[in-house]
Amino acid sequence: MQHSFRRLGIILFCLLLVAGTALADERGNAAEAKQMVQDAIAFIHQVGPEKAFEDFNTPGSARWHKKDLYVFCYKMDGTNVAYGALGGARIVGKNLIDLKSADGQPLIRNMIGIVRTSGSGWITYQWAHPETKKTETKRAYLTKIPGYEGLLGVGIYPQ
Repeated sequence: MQHSFRRLGIILFCLLLVAGTALADERGNAAEAKQMVQDAIAFIHQVGPEKAFEDFNTPGSARWHKKDLYVFCYKMDGTNVAYGALGGARIVGKNLIDLKSADGQPLIRNMIGIVRTSGSGWITYQWAHPETKKTETKRAYLTKIPGYEGLLGVGIYPQ
């Protein structure tokens, strides 16, 4: 009997390990986020901002929504022009300059500040994961959109 419990415990541990590994595989990393930002900027150069924003907003777009990575864009006045996460259409066109992160940061203002002072960089804040809905630490890589008064970013949930 005790041997059966031990075996069951080992099996459960292995299942949890596999499940945790599968979740980790569904999370993007910093290199993937930066690459998606670079690809998105190149796409803007290719098709123009308006067409690119439309594509970034397309639900289920495999090019702009990989794992838990997605493209978001804001004008420098805080108006959202692209938000690739599921349900993002409800915020496109809204001015979110006063949006606060879960830890109380003036999120969009801080993003704009990073891009204005450095051109690009990382920001760290607390945000709800789009799949788990739990508040987690999030890091986003941001860059100024050349020839457009706005910024583009892609975020990750580091573990």
